[in-house]
Amino acid sequence: MHDVARHAGVSVSTVSYVLTGARPISPATRKRVLAAMAELDYQPNAMARGLASRRSRILGLLMPMDDRGTGATETAFVTGAAEAAARAAHHLLLSPIPAGDVDALRRLASQRILDGALVMEVQMEDPRVEVLRELGVPFVLIGRTRDTTGVPFVDIDFDHTVRGAVEHLLDLGHRSIVFVNHSQEALASGYAPALRTQESFTTVMAEHGLEPLVVTAEDTAAAGRAALRTALVQCPGLSAVLAMNEHALFGVLGELALQGLKVPDDVSVVSMVTSAQVADLATPALTTMTSPGSTLGRLAVEVLLRTLEGSGGPSHQELVTCSLEVRGSSGHLRRTPERTPGGVASR
Repeated sequence: MHDVARHAGVSVSTVSYVLTGARPISPATRKRVLAAMAELDYQPNAMARGLASRRSRILGLLMPMDDRGTGATETAFVTGAAEAAARAAHHLLLSPIPAGDVDALRRLASQRILDGALVMEVQMEDPRVEVLRELGVPFVLIGRTRDTTGVPFVDIDFDHTVRGAVEHLLDLGHRSIVFVNHSQEALASGYAPALRTQESFTTVMAEHGLEPLVVTAEDTAAAGRAALRTALVQCPGLSAVLAMNEHALFGVLGELALQGLKVPDDVSVVSMVTSAQVADLATPALTTMTSPGSTLGRLAVEVLLRTLEGSGGPSHQELVTCSLEVRGSSGHLRRTPERTPGGVASR
């Protein structure tokens, strides 16, 4: 740093401010310092900077993963967080520790390599909150627990999202709507998005005097096919599918075709919390309540960094809405197809 300062004709502290962003530096001076760094091939030592500042500049993204991996919708949360961290000269460490493995989380947090943590796949009663509090690790939830008192979070406004999707289908004339949710296991574990959306769907349908039909499915195409068959048995005249499980939804679409039902002529389909990239994989392209994943990832990092800098103030709590994007999979209700007892439409 002394060499860079001499070469650029500035003080060592100015070089430090350019590196850390701790104080504003004029564009001309910053450009001169960066040019000197490039000419001298100066690279700051991250470990040394961490020792001096007592900060690692590493943020942990606690994102439980299973065999299905991550698709485009989930990846948007990660890229949004990673880009925001990089802009602030921080690194993002992805940790796939399961939500219930508090011992593994305690071992990770006890190593003090994380300045703070972002918590994804939040449960209504999430044990990770107490572990992070106990160990004094600053954190922000991308999601919400049941009791949000004093808990910083950014999350999707699931009630607004469900209402928007249902009202879109109602405006098109649909009254027989099935809600395809995540698995019974996810509901039993307290997976917050699944529980919140199902509760909102039941409430909105009841407000309109309609019977709420809910089927659950594992996050696989095979489970989606089975869920659609179950829904047709329970409601042979269903005209719309609202899905909170995009992995199962592609099985739903396949089963609709197998049953001789066209989308959207016979059955309209809306996918909730889905990215545009996933929507375009289907034919016709899916109408979606589009996920704000990248925005939530960015916001979570910004909130966490303000907390680390001591400027966070009271616990930040913010809901972000999904936007309705109408594509080819939803349309006005037409004549309900006559179906055989097995569910296949007669032509």
